[in-house]
Amino acid sequence: MTAKTRWTIAILVVVAALTAALVAQLRDDAATTPRTATTQPAAGREHRDADTPAALAGPRERANLAACPAPGAGPGPVPLRGVTVECAADGSTVDVGQSLAGRRVVLNFWAYWCAPCAAELPAMAEYQRRVGSDVMVVTVHQDENETAGLLRLAELGVRLPTLQDGRRRIAAALRVVNVMPATVVLRSDGSVAQTMPRPFASADEIAAAVGNDAG
Repeated sequence: MTAKTRWTIAILVVVAALTAALVAQLRDDAATTPRTATTQPAAGREHRDADTPAALAGPRERANLAACPAPGAGPGPVPLRGVTVECAADGSTVDVGQSLAGRRVVLNFWAYWCAPCAAELPAMAEYQRRVGSDVMVVTVHQDENETAGLLRLAELGVRLPTLQDGRRRIAAALRVVNVMPATVVLRSDGSVAQTMPRPFASADEIAAAVGNDAG
């Protein structure tokens, strides 16, 4: 083997090693880079395998969420008929169309990792306190990490009825764009009054945006 050949082989080995190191670094960077607060990940599972009823018992107790709405009067919103998800409060199955039937509803779509969502959720809770029974605010957690969602709500002290929808079924049925936070206002007849893919900074902002559309 000539000296030139040995040098060529050595250079190729070094290039291969550098390439492998670069690929590994890019993979590590992708794994540690946080998701943006506006773009939602692709729909996955309802929740993680680790989120068993036993594992969720403690986080559910800490979150102390309001019960999900029981079936209302009427057929409910047409796009949501037959859509079923889990109630974050107790793990029961909720037929979304039936549970929202006959009610004026503000649906708030969020995820535990979304910073604007965390800032907005207390405002949603305050808005609910102000409007009372005239409007029902229901949050929809759109990430399969149900434990993290419950712990985020416990941290924020937000106890609104919450649906666990890691597969993004509700948003897809209502054709909500793939960003968070987003808010959908449903009239009592089940029709969609507004879809607002934006964050709100206060209960006053929510009230002004919703107005009488939840009538």
